[in-house]
Amino acid sequence: MLYIILFAVLVVIDQVMKFLVRANIPLGESIPFIPHVMDLTYVQNTGAAFSILREHTWLLTLVSAVMVVVIALLVARRFLTGRLGLLSATLVLAGGVGNLIDRAVLGYVTDMFQTTFMDFAVFNVADSCLTIGVILLVIYALFFYDKLHKKEAAEDHGTDLPADRS
Repeated sequence: MLYIILFAVLVVIDQVMKFLVRANIPLGESIPFIPHVMDLTYVQNTGAAFSILREHTWLLTLVSAVMVVVIALLVARRFLTGRLGLLSATLVLAGGVGNLIDRAVLGYVTDMFQTTFMDFAVFNVADSCLTIGVILLVIYALFFYDKLHKKEAAEDHGTDLPADRS
């Protein structure tokens, strides 16, 4: 339940931020947000990260929808378990859904965070969720997946794991 609430809160924050930017900042304009660190800049991104595939919004919409369904199925089928697995899935789902809403409704993703201390792509809350979620998902897959699933398999069969003798 906690992860469902977190998912909903993140999607709402993402959509509210995007709405406020569209309503209050002219397209292509910036306002200071955190001095010397970040501005709010209204950008319409029809592509993926760094505007990749900007001419193929329909493809990105389809890929986003498939990704959301796949991650949801991984959670439902208990491939992603434990706090880290569920947190990473929640972040990826929130980011995917946040940007999917924009692509499906507007035909572009609203980006707004622009770093001023370095040249970097303009991004949004959903992008941040996706990035952090994917990093956590990789950490989960590399370091925790096998341990969690071996433990769950042993618990399901009513046996304890053998002691590690190394």
